[in-house]
Amino acid sequence: MSAGRVVVYGGKGALGSACVDHFKSKNFWVGSIDLSENDKADVSVVVPRDASWEEQESSVIGKVAESLAGNKLDAVICVAGGWAGGNAKKDLAKNADLMWRQSVWSSSISAALAAQHLKDGGLLALTGAKPALEGTPGMIGYGMAKAAVHQLTRSLAGKDSGLPNDALVVSILPVTLDTPMNRKWMPKADFGSWTPLTEVAQLFNKWTLNEERPKSGALLQLITKDGVTELIAAE
Repeated sequence: MSAGRVVVYGGKGALGSACVDHFKSKNFWVGSIDLSENDKADVSVVVPRDASWEEQESSVIGKVAESLAGNKLDAVICVAGGWAGGNAKKDLAKNADLMWRQSVWSSSISAALAAQHLKDGGLLALTGAKPALEGTPGMIGYGMAKAAVHQLTRSLAGKDSGLPNDALVVSILPVTLDTPMNRKWMPKADFGSWTPLTEVAQLFNKWTLNEERPKSGALLQLITKDGVTELIAAE
């Protein structure tokens, strides 16, 4: 018997892989959804990279439904995303389109998945970004996409959003996650202010088990200082 069933969208990225590993270690059945396979997951759904938004949604929902065989999910966790800089002077549409695909497509498909397959009282966790609570002139496409995820979170927490009864919808808003890539590109940064991936995975685990749950619709900033992470809800 598994402890429950969770699906991690972005399950092959740094944070996604940490979430898959963590839930597997807690005896959950874990599905991964990503552009490439995560062989540690019980089921790995590979998203067709060049497909349209609608085609991706249909493909992902169909494959997850098949693997669940009528069972419901305890959590849908979307940690897919990416980063691109840039202002309005060069490649704005190109950068914004990439960010939209990586953050908004994945978040909206996760929402549709939750509407179909999440159990009553289940968790839908999305990934926003603290900088997108304000203007992001040096990374406009990124800020637009993450602000859209924040709006989606609040919409999904409202009445008649299509999610199951008593579902919890939250967005985590990290500042900097402690990933190998970030360490590579910012080797002189203060790593004590970066949020460890295992801490984020543990948060998702707690909420899945109905422990220390925030309010539905919350945008939770992950503020790490001297290696200690605090959750601060955005207004």
